Formats: sequence, C-alpha cells, structure tokens
Amino acid sequence: MAYVTRLGSLASYEKGGVEVIDDDPKNYAFSNIFEVASLAKPFELIAVAKNFEYVLEAVRVEGTSGWRAAAHDQSALVLDGEVEFTFKTLRAGQALPESGSAGVPEDAAETLMGRVVARRGHLTLLPAGRAYRYSSPGPAVLLVQTVEGPETQFRWAEICQTA
Repeated sequence: MAYVTRLGSLASYEKGGVEVIDDDPKNYAFSNIFEVASLAKPFELIAVAKNFEYVLEAVRVEGTSGWRAAAHDQSALVLDGEVEFTFKTLRAGQALPESGSAGVPEDAAETLMGRVVARRGHLTLLPAGRAYRYSSPGPAVLLVQTVEGPETQFRWAEICQTA
C-alpha cells in the first residue's frame, strides 16, 4: 500500500478522520488544526492535544498580538503563512503566570532583544521570562507547545471527531 503525505494550509486542507479497527471510537479523538484555526478568532489559544499539563495550542495569527510571556520555554511551529516574532526583556518584577503564557502590559516589554521571521515549517523558541509578540499581514497558523495556562481554551466537544 502506498501512502501519500499531503501538506495542508489554512486555504486548502482536507478534513481527516479516524479509522478505528475493532475498538470503540470514543477511545480516540481527532481534530484538524487547520479547521480549528479557520474557525478561531485571531490569537485564541485553542488546545488541540494534551498530555498531563502539556498542551499543543493552535493559534490563528492575523495582525499583531499583544505582548505575552511565560515562566517556561515554549516553542512555536509555523504551519502556514509567515509570522514575525518580536522579543523584548521584561520589566523587573513583572509577574508571570504559574503555568502557560499570559498577556503582559505594553509597558512591561522593555528592551528589544531581536526578531525572527518564520515561515511554514520553521520552529521558533519562545524563551522563558521574556516578552514576545507575533504578527502576520495575513492569516497564519502556529502550533505552540506549552503548559496549560489560564488562557488555554479547551473545546474538545466542538473540535474532536470521535466517531
């Protein structure tokens, strides 16, 4: 049997499915990241996978986000489009969430550290204790590896195919 790998995009994806063999389909969950992003508002953090406290969040990037920070390293994989990440130091004493990322005030992001322009397939580190924001002139999709946080949205009933 020959297998074909097809790379999707926000503009062109084929909804996948789950083929369960001799088991109850309720034991499995499947969601299409592009479909989740196509229905999301810009910058929503929608969990598409979870393992203990760790999550993968689908993020639709369109325009420029507010500043964010986390107490732990995160990574962002660009699945579609082009995303510019801008990094700044954080003001001394700026509180960070115990887990996950959270928005920080504009004035909490201080000295420019640099920027990364990432395209489809590029992985970018979002370093712990630093402010970052992302921007894209058109729709783009990120898959962010992080820890579940206060802004992580769980929409399993809406996004998971179980049958």
